[in-house]
Amino acid sequence: MTIDTRLAELGLTLPQPAAPIASYVAAVEVNGLLHISGQLPFDGDVILTGRLGADRDVAFGQKAAEKCGLMLVAQMKAALGSLDRVERIVKLGAFIASTDDFTDQPLVANGASDLMVSIFGDAGRHARSAVGVPVLPRGAAVEIDAVVAVRRD
Repeated sequence: MTIDTRLAELGLTLPQPAAPIASYVAAVEVNGLLHISGQLPFDGDVILTGRLGADRDVAFGQKAAEKCGLMLVAQMKAALGSLDRVERIVKLGAFIASTDDFTDQPLVANGASDLMVSIFGDAGRHARSAVGVPVLPRGAAVEIDAVVAVRRD
């Protein structure tokens, strides 16, 4: 089964890959690894904003993380041409805008982690960090970057 077929089975539609908002590129492939810059949680044209523990809860954060995950997959497809070139999701780095006393960053990051497993199966299981930060670009609630192992053509 192709990854595009799996996306259809899950009822998922990839967004248009977001253009970088500063002086960097969305993805760089080197030595069999695709490094994807941090992606924000777009819901259509709107960025999901807020701070976990202040004006947003874990469920909102998980939704935002899932939206980041979808954008990561969209960037993979744009960079690789086909999602079937994804050999494995190696690592996700999740940054969660949160208050000093909010400690459920790992639960929030599960929104993206669970999505990767749903789409890529065992190849979607990955190493991960989930870090609380005071603020993210554009007021985003979550930002996630990735390292992906790539199959040779």
